[in-house]
Amino acid sequence: MRNFNDTGQELRAFHLRLIIAAGLVLFCFSLLLARFVWLQAIKYRHYSGMAEENRIAILPVPPERGWIKDRNGILLAENYSSFTLEITPSKTDQKLESLVDELATMVKISLHDRKRFKKRLAESKHFESVRLRSHLTEEEVARFSAQRYRFPGVEVQSRMLRRYPQGVSGEHAIGYVARLNQRDQEAIEHRGEENNYNGTRIIGKAGVEKSYESVLHGQTGYEEVEVSARGRAIRTLSHTPAKPGNNLILSIDIELQKVIEKAFGKQRGALIAIEPATGEVLAYVSMPTFNPNLFVEGVDQKSWHQLNNSLDRPMLNRPIGGTYPPGSTYKPFMALAALTMGLRTPHDKITDPGYFMLGKHQFRDQNRAGHGRVNLHKSIVESCDTYYYILANDIGVDAIRDFMKPWGFGQKTGIDLHYERAGVLPSTDWKKQYFNDPIQQKWYAGDTVSLGIGQGYNAFTPLQLARATATLANDGAALKPRIVKAIENGVTHQQSATSTEEHKLDLDPKHIAIVKRAMIGVTREEKGTAMTVFERAEYISAGKTGTAQVVGIKQDETYDAKTVAERKRDHSLYIAFAPADRPRIALAVIVENGGFGSAAAAPIAKVALDYYLLGKRPENFRTLPQPTVEQAIEPESVIEEGGEDMENLPDSPQNHLEG
Repeated sequence: MRNFNDTGQELRAFHLRLIIAAGLVLFCFSLLLARFVWLQAIKYRHYSGMAEENRIAILPVPPERGWIKDRNGILLAENYSSFTLEITPSKTDQKLESLVDELATMVKISLHDRKRFKKRLAESKHFESVRLRSHLTEEEVARFSAQRYRFPGVEVQSRMLRRYPQGVSGEHAIGYVARLNQRDQEAIEHRGEENNYNGTRIIGKAGVEKSYESVLHGQTGYEEVEVSARGRAIRTLSHTPAKPGNNLILSIDIELQKVIEKAFGKQRGALIAIEPATGEVLAYVSMPTFNPNLFVEGVDQKSWHQLNNSLDRPMLNRPIGGTYPPGSTYKPFMALAALTMGLRTPHDKITDPGYFMLGKHQFRDQNRAGHGRVNLHKSIVESCDTYYYILANDIGVDAIRDFMKPWGFGQKTGIDLHYERAGVLPSTDWKKQYFNDPIQQKWYAGDTVSLGIGQGYNAFTPLQLARATATLANDGAALKPRIVKAIENGVTHQQSATSTEEHKLDLDPKHIAIVKRAMIGVTREEKGTAMTVFERAEYISAGKTGTAQVVGIKQDETYDAKTVAERKRDHSLYIAFAPADRPRIALAVIVENGGFGSAAAAPIAKVALDYYLLGKRPENFRTLPQPTVEQAIEPESVIEEGGEDMENLPDSPQNHLEG
C-alpha cells in the first residue's frame, strides 16, 4: 500500500511537468507569433516586393542601332531581322552538349556554330539566352516549333542583326561591330552606362561604329512580364519602348571610294580626299581592305588567321595608322618655309651638278646629270633634290619643325576616328627623347639635309599629308578633318550638321600663289614630273610627285630595284588639288613599294579627280596606266645620310646659293 507522501510528490512532479510543457508550448507560440508579426507587419513590404519580383520579370528591350549612310544617302550599314535559335542555360536541366546534338537533328548546326556557342556561353551570364544559330529558314523555324515542348529553355527569337551592304568598300572608315566582351563591359561600367546595355549583344569595334557608339546605340527599353513558376511568360504587364539610335551621314562619297579602290587593284596603300572648304573627308581608302560582315556574329578562326597574319596587313588603318616619309611631296611646304623666312626669293638660283656635298658626303639628286640652273619654280616642277638639300641645311631642323607643326605634320589631326597616330616631326629635342644612346641623341648636319626632300626621320600619316595639301589649297585655312557630316535623329529624321575647327596660318598670299603656280607646272609643263599623266586632263590641277625610300643605300652603291625585294622598294606618293583656281578636292595618295611618284600614285589620283570633277570612270581599269619595270624601280631621290658630326664641314663651291 503506497504512502500518502509518495502520492503527493508524484502529483507535484506532474504539475511541474505540466507547467513546463505549457510554458514551452506558450514560448513556441510566442516565437511563431513574433515571426508572424515580423514577416507580416515589419517586413511586409520587403518580402512582398521579393514575391512580386518572383512573379514579374523585367526584360530589357535592346534598341535598334542607328544606320550609316554616305553623303548621297547610300546605305553603308543597316539592320535586318533574322530568326535565331537560342538557349537559356538556367532554364534547362539537360546537358548542353546532348541538347545541341538533339537540336541538330532538326536544325542544321555546323562545327563553327558549336565552337561559337561555347565561346559565347563562356562570356555570358547564366540567366541570359545564348545564340546557337542565326539565319534560320522558315522551314527550320516551323520544324523546331512543332517540337518546342520537348526543349525547355530553347527559343526561336527574331533578332536585329547588322549588315554592311557595300562589303569591303570604305570598311576602315565605317568600321564594324562585334560581340561585347569583358573589356567592353568594363569600359561600359566605367562610363556608368551598364543599364543602357542590358540585353545588348554587339558594340562598335572600329571606325565610326566605335567613335560614334553612344550616338548609334540608342536607349534600352523594358518590359514587365508576369511569369509562371517554371519561368514561362504569361502576360505583359507594362512596356517601355526602346529608343532607336541616331543615324550617321558620312561625308564620304561611296561611289568615289569604289572607283579609287578599284584603281588600286592589288596594290597596297592609302588615299585620303578632302573638301578644302569644309574639311569633310570625301574618300577614305586603305588598301587592302576586308569584309566587316565577317565580324558581326564572330569571325571564324580561319578568316581571323588570314586577316591577322597576312603580309599585306588588311586590318591596318593606313590613313591614320600608317606612317611614311613624305618624299618629294614635302618640297612645296619646304619652299613655302623658305619664302616665309626670307631665305629664298622666286628668282634665286643654284647650279645643280646632280649632287650636294656636305664635307666628304655626297647627297645625290635623282637626276645624276643635274638640273642645271634651278630656281624655286623649277625645283618643284622638276623635283630637284639638290635645291632642297641646300635649303634644309640653310634653315635648320628646329626651324623646319616650327614651320611645319602648324600644318599638322607629326601631330594628330583630331579626326573623328580612334587609333590615330601622331607620326614624327623631328627636332633636336625629339632625338634626345627618342634615343637612349648619347651618340644617337646627337643631331648631325646630315640628318637635316635629308629632311629637305621628305626623308630621314620624317614619318607622317597619309591623312596629315592630305590635310596639309587641303590647307595649301585653302590658302592657309586649316580645318580639322571629319568623317561624319551630320547626325540624323532616328525617330524624326531631322539632321544636325557636325562642326569643325579652323585656324588660319600666317602666310603671305603671294608666297602661296608662287608655290601653287609651280604645282600646276608639275602637271602642265613639259618637264613636269606628272605632265604625262595629266596632259589630257579636262581641268587644271596642282600636284607634286614623291618617292620615299624604304631602305637606305651606301655611298658607293646605285639603287637597282631589280635586285631589291619588292617590299623594300620605294613608295610612290602624290598630292594634288583641283580645280587649281577654286579647289573642290584635295588629296594625298601613297602606293607602297610603287616606285616613282608619277608611275603608280599619280595615275590613281587622276582617276579620283576625273570621277569627282567630271563623273568619268575608266572604261576598263586594266588599261589604267601601270608602272613599267623601269618606272616602278626608278628612284626619285637616292640619298646618303651623314653618320658623324658634320656641323663644321665646309660646303663645296657649287652648293652656294646664287642670287
